Amino acid sequence: MSNELANTTRIHEAHAGIGDEFLTFSLGDEEYAVDILKVQEIRGYENVTRLPDSPSFIKGVINLRGVIVPIVDLRLKFQLGQAEYNELTVMIILNLGTRVVGMVVDSVSDVVRLQSEEIKSSPDLGGSVDTRYLRGVATVGERMLLLLDIEHLMLGRDMALTDAA
Repeated sequence: MSNELANTTRIHEAHAGIGDEFLTFSLGDEEYAVDILKVQEIRGYENVTRLPDSPSFIKGVINLRGVIVPIVDLRLKFQLGQAEYNELTVMIILNLGTRVVGMVVDSVSDVVRLQSEEIKSSPDLGGSVDTRYLRGVATVGERMLLLLDIEHLMLGRDMALTDAA
């Protein structure tokens, strides 16, 4: 057991100071980011099969190499107005534990590396704004990134994507 602990400590020390990488994307005028390790692939937007009685932000499902993947439009989920689907609109396919989920975003920007000290806690805005899906806020040059806790968002009860009753 002490050997495993020593190996784990060495791994953490080897990665200390490296920082985490985030895929950045836009929704309207805002920029968001998700942990790059959760991203399976980025695809151009394609038509989805609508599901009856699903929330408006659940666009439907696609068949991705034999896997049925629910697709969530984050602009609609965050109530940022009606999405306009064009050649820049993309779907980010995420691996979230045992689930594969897609999210529609306006465009993908780049991958950024952030040190833990560059990530600030989500601001406390009282009960007026729901910040439970924010991992934090980071500034990269002139850009402000809202870092999403994508697993918490996508697998939460209000998304209707969980198997829990």
